[in-house]
Amino acid sequence: MVEITAAELTAAEKIFGERLDLAKRYVEHLATSGTERGLIGPREIPRLWSRHVLNCAVIESAIARNSHVADVGSGAGLPGLCLAIARPDLELTLIEPLERRVIWLQEVVDDLGLDNVTVMRTRAELAVGMVDADVVTARAVSALSNLAGLTIPLLNGSGEVVAIKGRSAAEEIEKAAKVIRKLGGVETSVVVCGQELLEEPTTVVRIIVKKHGKTA
Repeated sequence: MVEITAAELTAAEKIFGERLDLAKRYVEHLATSGTERGLIGPREIPRLWSRHVLNCAVIESAIARNSHVADVGSGAGLPGLCLAIARPDLELTLIEPLERRVIWLQEVVDDLGLDNVTVMRTRAELAVGMVDADVVTARAVSALSNLAGLTIPLLNGSGEVVAIKGRSAAEEIEKAAKVIRKLGGVETSVVVCGQELLEEPTTVVRIIVKKHGKTA
């Protein structure tokens, strides 16, 4: 059983509510088969709640109700599975090119009975036209200048990108500004999620995308 501190438990209860047991089972998957199959490093086990699951789950506050969310480069389900557990109103499509990761993700989805999740084995750029997302999420995929091209096209001209980033978020926005505008991004901002819940809140880059000439 992965240990959870009192502060982490308080945060997890607020985020996951009555689905906290599902979150605990997901963390156990990460700590056991996830580690054994190389989806997460063994040194990360003591930090699974703080650095990974809670860090990802708090971004749910930036996502509107009943959204279809595409999670690019889903890997170990961070943030995709965290969002699926915290927000049963969301429809999640996890996009992951590596077969071993896809197999693991599907096993976890089946075990947890997450009927709001579809796992898709493909690259983000090949999923364009196959996925019609309201929101695209990503964590630790690539620099924003490259990530913009992998995420924005999945919105089919309208929606939001919510990308988990570190302290370099503002700098990345500056470097990627031209690419983001070219792809249809009309507003890019840094949003901090989980300030009232986490010792280290999560920094997110939010890109609002609209079709040219569309005002709403």
